[in-house]
Parts: sequence; C-alpha cells; structure tokens
Amino acid sequence: MTDQSAPTSFWQELPRPIMGVSPMDGITDFPFRQITKKYGNPAVVYTEFTSVEGLCHGADQLLKDFLFDESQRPVIGQIYGTTPDFFRQAAIVLCQLGFDGIDINMGCPAKNVAHSGAGAALIQTPQLAQEIIRATQLGIKQWQEGITVENCPDITEAIAIKVNQRSSKLPSHYQDRTRMIPVSVKTRVGYHQPVIQEWIPTLVETEVATIALHGRTLKQQYGGLASWELIGQAAELVKNTGTLLLGNGDVKSLEDARQKITAYGTDGVLMGRAAMGNPFVFKESDQQPDHFTLFKVALEHAQLYEQTFGTGEKYNFLPMRKHLGWYVHDIPNASQIRLAIYRCNSSQEFVEVMKSFGYEIA
Repeated sequence: MTDQSAPTSFWQELPRPIMGVSPMDGITDFPFRQITKKYGNPAVVYTEFTSVEGLCHGADQLLKDFLFDESQRPVIGQIYGTTPDFFRQAAIVLCQLGFDGIDINMGCPAKNVAHSGAGAALIQTPQLAQEIIRATQLGIKQWQEGITVENCPDITEAIAIKVNQRSSKLPSHYQDRTRMIPVSVKTRVGYHQPVIQEWIPTLVETEVATIALHGRTLKQQYGGLASWELIGQAAELVKNTGTLLLGNGDVKSLEDARQKITAYGTDGVLMGRAAMGNPFVFKESDQQPDHFTLFKVALEHAQLYEQTFGTGEKYNFLPMRKHLGWYVHDIPNASQIRLAIYRCNSSQEFVEVMKSFGYEIA
C-alpha cells in the first residue's frame, strides 16, 4: 500500500461508523459547514465541488469555495474536471491551503458537468478516471517534496498570492509537508446502468483512501430510490483493500444511518438532503431541537452568510433563501412562510417575516 492509504490518514482515525455531510453544489458552502459542524458535529465535511479547469484558467473567485476555519476539521476540498495535470496543480493548491484531504467528484449528474466528461461521466472513461486520481496523488507528493503554487504553470500570480496569504495563517501542523493528505472519490453506482463490479475495483486499484458511493446511476439523477443493495455489494468489493466505503442516498436520520451501515456493511454514511435545514440530524433522537431553536439557528446561519460573503462585489442574499426555507419546512403555514422568505434580502427581513407569522426569534 502507498502512503495514500496509510494508517496515519485522518480517515483511519475517525470514529466508527463514520457519519459525514455529503458534498452538495450550491449548499455546502462555508456558512453551511460552519453551522452543521457547530450543532451536529459530523465526523467530516466537504466543500462544494470546484472546477480544476476554472482554477487553472485564472478564475480566482473560485477560492471562496475553499474557505474554511479550524472548527470545521477534518475538512476535505472537493474538485472536478477532466484534465489530469490540472488536478495535479489543484492538489498543490489544496495542500497549501491546509485541507485535510482531497476528494474527486465522479458522481455529479448535472448536464453541464457530465456533458463535459466530468463528474459521473468519468464512470464511462475508467482509464481517464485513474489518470486523474494518480495525477492528484502526484500533486500531493510533489507538495510534500517542496513544490508550491509558484511552480504550477497554470496557476496565476493572483491566485498564488491569495493561496500564500491563507497558507501563512495556518497552524504550523498544517504547513508541515510531512503530513498525510489522502485522496478520496465521490461517485455513483453507474452511468446508464449499475457497473459496480467493474467500476469499484477500478477505483480501488489506485489505492484511494475512501469511496463515497451514491446508490443511484447518473440516469436516475435524484429520482427513485437509492439502491443500498448495490452499495452493499461495493462494500464487499473493498473489504481488506485498505479503501473505506461510505454509503450515500436517502439516509433520513442518525438511526436510519446506523441501520443501513449494519445491514449493508459500509464504514459509514454521508448524509445530504437530511442535513439541509437541520444540522442536528447527526444527533441522537432525544437531542433533536424544537422549532424555535431551529429558527434561531437559521437566523445565525443567515447572519454568518452575510458576514462571510456580504462584502463581495457580486454579493446576493438569494442563495441563502433556500436554506431558510428548509429550516421552516415542517411547521404550520410552512408554504406561506417560505413564499415570504423567498423575497427576503437580509437576515433582518427573515426576522420580520417570522415575527409576522408569530415567531419571535430575535
């Protein structure tokens, strides 16, 4: 086994079973991760996926996707694309930014991603998928040997300056080039149809530390039911290989997660939709909050969103509205409240909306 699956990998040190938050585009940004970690304390969190092509074509605004602080650890930077050498360079960026791990998205079903050959489309090009993983592992190795963002031909000076500024503020341990930074993969059970028996061994061959497997094909998108039988088959395929297997899809609660882990033999689960509007989903059933507590957390989330992004040149409160809508999904007049929330442009307006429906939260 290579260092990527060595016992010193943070994955090996996580409590079992592993309960993490699934990376979700447009959702798992800095404020979401911060709130979820504070109130739910999942074992691991991921950033939203970020394009290696964009990063290597000078899109420095993408660095906002890589914001995190020490309270979110262990935190994994997720990237996607189709160009192996861009993955190598992006890996150096992520190492220098201090991430605990790097995840490669091979599961996104969005048309604009899959049509470019990235995300779940990589299931159809297994050789390229392996090249991408190995290029990412090479980038980590090169960083450990002293390579920096300045040595990356496609990383602009503007991005390098920002990366160096953040890197200089990291605790000394995360500037230590001897630390292990494992590579993992988030993927699906197939493209048009399940291909577990071929696809999972293809990934394991590269000695990735962890595979997070969504139990739907790309063709299914997010419809129908996730197949935990296929996830269970994948768990059997990775046994005794050094690679961990996390199941993902239709996990509704901590109890549901435990039942699926026991039934299908995974090392853990990633919860996605169940965590939207409820960071407490990672807590025991007797620790679930009342609605009033959730609304207070929603306000804190909205205020953190404003603090994080409010000074940006193209700042807009609109992406926060969906989160606030999720927090109120299960109360009287929820549909009316959501309609009002979807017109909010600030956390204060959210307070006023809730007050108008009889909920004093500030």
